[in-house]
Amino acid sequence: MAFQHGQRLRLEGLTQTPLTLRLSVNRRARRVSIRIDARVGEAVVTAPSERRLKDGVDFARTKAVWIAERLAARPSSSPLAPGQTIPLHGRTARLQATGGAGAARLVETPDGPTILSGGEGESYARRVENLMKRLAREALTARTEVHLKTLGQRPVRLSIADTKSRWGSCSPHNRSIRYSWRVIMAPPAVLDYLAAHEVAHLVHADHSPAYWSVVERLVGDHRPYRKWLRDHGASLHAVGR
Repeated sequence: MAFQHGQRLRLEGLTQTPLTLRLSVNRRARRVSIRIDARVGEAVVTAPSERRLKDGVDFARTKAVWIAERLAARPSSSPLAPGQTIPLHGRTARLQATGGAGAARLVETPDGPTILSGGEGESYARRVENLMKRLAREALTARTEVHLKTLGQRPVRLSIADTKSRWGSCSPHNRSIRYSWRVIMAPPAVLDYLAAHEVAHLVHADHSPAYWSVVERLVGDHRPYRKWLRDHGASLHAVGR
């Protein structure tokens, strides 16, 4: 059986719950590898060529129990409901109901940041998410403009989305950048790194050493921020799911 880049494959009969594999070809990869994408609940098999994808699938079959254990350890979902706490700007914000139908707003209290919102059930969650999106747009717009100015780049069209597998994307040909609103829950320095990461793609569309040198010019050593997203990204994607 021939496998293709981007294909999703279900492994059944190896564990109690069927496993989903996403097949990926990376020409720069030196060997077959497996990583866990906790945000979407699947394992990613990477190979240096489509011909080697079969080796990757065979390898994944031998690692089925390990894959299942890693997926089972994913953070559980955290609802946007009164009484819950969520991360915000790297801090912890408490959610509180106000009654009525007012929009969500962020206030600072002696106990720390609190989000007050009207609505009930899904309407309450929607108001809180809308506030988070507004905060994300404000912060990401500000940091994007700073990095554009540093690199002497023209303005871009910026949009906010709720992506499952990417924190951001840049389309240099039409000068547009798209961010996940969920990065507003990360520490400010991580959000700033994400803005720098996408703006740098206006200079280099790839992830070459030249590209990373641009990112380093904007935020210094980027490795701690990348590690933070790897370590904590799944928990941010679990909020409100």
